[in-house]
Amino acid sequence: MAEGRSLTGLLADFRLLLILFVSFRLLLLLAYPPFLVDGAERGIGTGGDRVYHYALTALAADDLLPFRDWWSEFPPLWYLTTTLVYLALGSSATYDNWALALGLLVLLTEAGNLLLLRRIGTRLHGPATGMALAWVYALLVAPAIFMWWNFDTLVTFFLLGGLWALLQQRDTVSAGWVAAGALTKFVPLLLFGAVVRFRPARRAARYIALVLALCLLAYLPLLALNAPFALISLTAQFDKPSYQTVWALLDGNYSTGNFGTIASHLTAAGVRDGVSDKNPPVIPAVVRLGVAAALGLLVFGRTRRFDAIGLVAFVGITFVLFYLQSQGWSPQWLAQILPLLLLVFPTRDGVLLAVMLSLLAFVEYPFLFIRTGDSGGAFVPGSPLFAPWALVIVLRTALLAGVAALFYGKLRQQGIPD
Repeated sequence: MAEGRSLTGLLADFRLLLILFVSFRLLLLLAYPPFLVDGAERGIGTGGDRVYHYALTALAADDLLPFRDWWSEFPPLWYLTTTLVYLALGSSATYDNWALALGLLVLLTEAGNLLLLRRIGTRLHGPATGMALAWVYALLVAPAIFMWWNFDTLVTFFLLGGLWALLQQRDTVSAGWVAAGALTKFVPLLLFGAVVRFRPARRAARYIALVLALCLLAYLPLLALNAPFALISLTAQFDKPSYQTVWALLDGNYSTGNFGTIASHLTAAGVRDGVSDKNPPVIPAVVRLGVAAALGLLVFGRTRRFDAIGLVAFVGITFVLFYLQSQGWSPQWLAQILPLLLLVFPTRDGVLLAVMLSLLAFVEYPFLFIRTGDSGGAFVPGSPLFAPWALVIVLRTALLAGVAALFYGKLRQQGIPD
């Protein structure tokens, strides 16, 4: 009996979990430190985008700075961070050292994600379930990999921070979190839908105005430095062709999305470099977006659950519908979907869905994609790899549609008043 209580006490000790969580990732970093072989990452970030981010960041060695001398398809926060780290390292700013320093910085936000997930889970379901969700998240492989690949860990951090503050009725604080997230990637702005649905009209309007004002203030210096490059970061994603989605299968685009060479970032005319050979969309973006908006309005009008779980479920379905209509897909986008899924469905089925989505993501990339070297990173119709890849895309789309249906079902339930 005493041993059982001792084990229960260990599992309920969040400080111990946090130590295990951080040390596990640090030990991975020590065992597989980042390094380059012939220009390719062969350490812990293998398969990710860190090398590409470093190539752009290292332009600072020639006094070429982001948004002044080259454009980014993303908002400014990430590349400003990578450049500051690069400049702070000075003569030691090799890829190895830069990636290591950046990894430690990202690890702080990933630890923040664990803490926020537990807090939100406790707010929704009680302390025991909140702690269980933290353990589940700590044991999921996908977040542990994504943090070395890209910067969606930061996006998730700001998203969960904004969601936590929103649940605490601290709308101004939440707006600050969401603005910071939108300056990393635009997707945290999807919280606007939940704010409009779960807040009175005036509060929602103030919230949205504050977020947009903060984003505008951040962009004003960039517009003053180089307006064309600053504007590209607001519009570049619309220039991407379809990739890794059912829309890409319809369009006949069978490779990942990209913007071409490093050199293309040095001129505003180069924004379409590397994508001109891709096929135009069979189904126009306005049609996809229109269908998603119509479904969103249906969900908006038929929502019956207005408690804390309903708010998180509304955010979840908004994200899933957005990603389903998007012309492209990247596996690291699960970094936002998985926490929302677990928070709304803290059950065995919710965990299994998270595992299945992760499995499909990694089967597609890198497992299948690394085998396309002979075809230049594209899947060739009729080749042995094409059918499995297309099947993964269809299965992932169907699974995400199923997740959206589950979120909708939760929103149709009668909630428990807070």
